Amino acid sequence: MLIISKLVLIKKNKVKRDIDEVFRSWKKEANRYPLLVRGARQVGKSYSIKKFGENEFDNMVEVNFEQKPQYNTCFDTLEPKIIIENLSVLSKSNIIPGKTLLFFDEIQDCPNAISALRYFYEQMPELHVIGAGSLLEFAISQEDFRMPVGRVQYLYMKPLSFLEFLDSIGENRSRKIIETSTWDNLPSPVIHKHLISLIRKYSIIGGMPAVVSEYASTSNLDKCFRIQTIIIQTYRDDFGKYASKVKHKYLEKIFFAVPKMIGRKFKYSHVDASMQSRDLKGALELLEKAGVVLRIKQTSGEGLPLEANAKERHFKTIFLDIGLMQNMCGLSSEILFSTDESFIKVNEGAIAEQLTAQELLAYRDYYLSPALFYWAREARNSSAEIDYIIPSGSYALPIEVKAGKTGSFRSMHIYLEKYHLPAGIRISQLEFNKILPIISIPFYAIKRIAHLTQSGIPPFFS
Repeated sequence: MLIISKLVLIKKNKVKRDIDEVFRSWKKEANRYPLLVRGARQVGKSYSIKKFGENEFDNMVEVNFEQKPQYNTCFDTLEPKIIIENLSVLSKSNIIPGKTLLFFDEIQDCPNAISALRYFYEQMPELHVIGAGSLLEFAISQEDFRMPVGRVQYLYMKPLSFLEFLDSIGENRSRKIIETSTWDNLPSPVIHKHLISLIRKYSIIGGMPAVVSEYASTSNLDKCFRIQTIIIQTYRDDFGKYASKVKHKYLEKIFFAVPKMIGRKFKYSHVDASMQSRDLKGALELLEKAGVVLRIKQTSGEGLPLEANAKERHFKTIFLDIGLMQNMCGLSSEILFSTDESFIKVNEGAIAEQLTAQELLAYRDYYLSPALFYWAREARNSSAEIDYIIPSGSYALPIEVKAGKTGSFRSMHIYLEKYHLPAGIRISQLEFNKILPIISIPFYAIKRIAHLTQSGIPPFFS
């Protein structure tokens, strides 16, 4: 199954990615570090790196340690000059600093190659070196592994964002409208309705490159669902690479539980009351390392950084991709493409929260590890919760997600009053509205608030 899914990815992944520009900027940096590209399997790491190598360099030398483990012996030494000489012979290629991209794929299968990145930086800085691996997190978290700290730069890759999805299906004009909108030049009601319909499509298809490429080529949802199923099975096949057979049952439980628990405080007893929470906790941590799930930690709104006030034991979870999540929940295309404008209400708003979280993460700085937080006050007869909190200037900015067109904002008002904030954000199907204290942003324009870490409140638009 793994081989099949790899072939599918190679054949179908022909989509343009925003990270391409990040790679190009990295190439031009004077004090350039070797890159380690991190992210879950099937998000397009290898494809984007190889396309970058082919387009931007005279030649590219790819070393895939999973396919050709014999290359591991080249790293019995950590001397870059000797490594390059050996790789040149085995690959029958010239490796020329400044002209060649050296790409180590599935680098976690050769820990010495990760260690060698330090010496490439120190002794051969003019050579462009990138490493990537779907299970890289497991290699660098080993107790006996010595990570070349301060000599490597991490880059985090995720599924396609909604805006990348628009590019891929030929909706470039729609993307431009979203990105160039201002309060004085907002999308018309007709365009707004069109963009909401595109968000519906994205919520079904998701952002996995192979699935998006299939939809862009054929518009066949059945084929898209089959590719999603293959990817899901690939993740399950990976369990054996980072867990013992004993742990498989816990991984299976967490893996299939998370898509159905999005939007709710995560409790191990809700996964399987007959299993020990410590076993399920270990499984959740493994899936988080694999990039398949992410914990959304509860934090206070008292200040930044948000991580400093996070509560490790109180969290929600999201899945890697909304399309895979929908597939695993068994939601049909008939339901999701219904004419009911409250389409995101399916599954008690979980789709809306997954969509919002995935978009917020997609537009996060590629050099920062994925992280999201929420706020909750648990008091008798006075509980309150804010779906997401993001840093904005010196503020912890509250974001409420509304699946439909109506809903109470009691928690938002409590939060704004408690922390003396001028505004919060509602994400919904409604059109833009900047009437304070709750600014309304439609689902399709989440990127417009995802970069608020520097801009403060308000304004949110130029």
